[in-house]
Amino acid sequence: MAVLGSTGSIGVQTLDVIAEYPGLFKAEVLIAGSRVEKLIEQARRVRPSWAVIVDESKYPALKEALEPLGIRTAAGQNAVNDMMEADCFDTVVTATVGYSGLTPTLRAIAAGKEIALANKETLVVAGDLVTSRLALSPSIIYPVDSEHSAIFQCLRSEAPESVRRLIITASGGPFRTWPKERIATATAADALRHPNWDMGAKITIDSATMMNKAFEIIEARWLFGMKPEQITAMVHPQSVVHSMVEFVDGAVKAQLGVPDMRIPIAYALGAEQRLPTDRPGLTLAEMSSLTFEEPDPDRFPCFSLGHYALRQGGNTACVINAANEIAVAAFLRGELSFPGIYRVISETLARIPYIPHPSYDDYVACNAESRAVASELLGAPVMA
Repeated sequence: MAVLGSTGSIGVQTLDVIAEYPGLFKAEVLIAGSRVEKLIEQARRVRPSWAVIVDESKYPALKEALEPLGIRTAAGQNAVNDMMEADCFDTVVTATVGYSGLTPTLRAIAAGKEIALANKETLVVAGDLVTSRLALSPSIIYPVDSEHSAIFQCLRSEAPESVRRLIITASGGPFRTWPKERIATATAADALRHPNWDMGAKITIDSATMMNKAFEIIEARWLFGMKPEQITAMVHPQSVVHSMVEFVDGAVKAQLGVPDMRIPIAYALGAEQRLPTDRPGLTLAEMSSLTFEEPDPDRFPCFSLGHYALRQGGNTACVINAANEIAVAAFLRGELSFPGIYRVISETLARIPYIPHPSYDDYVACNAESRAVASELLGAPVMA
């Protein structure tokens, strides 16, 4: 295994799963963005062949700590991209957050690696490009997101023409019951109090805005080859039903489980083989109720951007993702209000030229331009 983003929430849990099954898996490559001390600690424990840090300023510390142990080291984004073609692993877990997962994933596809995909932005930004590259490669993508893992499991042995719609569940985040006026005053500390899941800061904010669900709708379209109108979402506060599939005969399949990301991670690493575990499972007798409700796009306007991006196509989702990354970072720094996240995204969309059939180079340029526009907008009074 190569774990891309090993020091983040999904990366840490991936290493937990790998350690649980030492006879099946070995982490040969650990890759982190800038948390060098955490990467060093992981490498000393796991003893991979390679440890790579994106932040080149942290490389001297990494090299000094690990090379005496026989662990090879490297730094920089180009090193990460090149590492995807290394012979020492056959599966890469893309556990990074944001646009940074796109190029390494494309390189892994070109190298014929299996991919356990936790980086939804790869398919959000460039789903058409990724799927076209997959068609020419022996690579297989196994979804790690709990929602897409659930759909993946429900679709096993089912004919594509038998599917009526995919129903992606959402917890509703910390503001599910808040009125619109109160949401407008929400702070980063408020938004980071997710009721069910332990995730990184960026994805937790995306859950609070429901942008995460918009992205999951886009991702599902590319993962499962569905039409946009076949994908919907329902708010399910208990986070027990991870997603559902409705079939043409009216039957509905659902995948249930405790809100523990190690379950879908293990299913992806096992390439659909169910691996036994001693971790506590779901006890239905303890569930007083399972409830569902429609999402509210008036209180959570970011949710509507998922289907909008699918209808528009082209570089639309790339713009949305880039502007969202800039806006969420500003919100976390206390420089932008919670409603300002949507306003930055919508204004950036209005300013970036539409490209109906973007190439890889178009995506790279669009991402950079969108980030620049969103950053510029953060200084405008309307974005407060």
